[in-house]
Amino acid sequence: MSQRFRLFPNSPTSHDLFDRDNIRHQWHMGGPVITSAIIMICVIMWAVEIITRFIAPNLLGTILGYGMFTSALAAQMPWTFITALFLHEPGIFHILFNMLTLWAIGPVLERMLGHWQFLGFYLLSGLGGDMALLLWARLLPGGTGWGMSTYGASGALFGLFAAIFVAYRRIGMDMTSMIVWLAINFMMPFIAPGIAWQAHVGGFVIGGLYAWLMVAGLPALRKTGLTARAWVYGIALFIVVAGVSAWCLLPTLG
Repeated sequence: MSQRFRLFPNSPTSHDLFDRDNIRHQWHMGGPVITSAIIMICVIMWAVEIITRFIAPNLLGTILGYGMFTSALAAQMPWTFITALFLHEPGIFHILFNMLTLWAIGPVLERMLGHWQFLGFYLLSGLGGDMALLLWARLLPGGTGWGMSTYGASGALFGLFAAIFVAYRRIGMDMTSMIVWLAINFMMPFIAPGIAWQAHVGGFVIGGLYAWLMVAGLPALRKTGLTARAWVYGIALFIVVAGVSAWCLLPTLG
């Protein structure tokens, strides 16, 4: 019996993605259900951007205008803290690089953390990227940072890479290749203009801190279950991120 060649042999088929029984099975087995859902949402939104780019440019402008994160408008458009994580530039390289990266590391972390904990980790890392953009706007002299607009999953992805780094470092794995990869990616904004390096740093810091707390946090919580630690530290970090973001936004409320 002949077998069909697949470029990504471990990736799900279209039938797997929409079959209810398979989704239920993957959920119970710790499969990449949330990772697949995030990728699907990002790809669908990207496809909408591509279509509207050619048939309704004004609609594309509306989608991006109300979906991307703009520091000066964040207080008036708070949903953009989340929606910006699922939008990408209406070209091929931004979405392709981010989704391949997510598929490379997402399933590993989703199996480690659990589905809802992974989703919380992804969103919290993305919010950390938004917070860093607001800090940059608040602290940069001259106020030029307030006009920065960004979209994409990069901040959240840097948080996931920080989590992988912390977890693997904890068990003594050689991290040379990941350090090289991170160094290259942190250097990209200085090579290719237009990349919001602040979001990368913010996502990495919050994601790394969250992971460190999960594996080596308060001694009193080390013996509790992973879910309990995820809730305690996740809520604490969310309060910190929300508080810092609110402080940064005070000048825009006047």
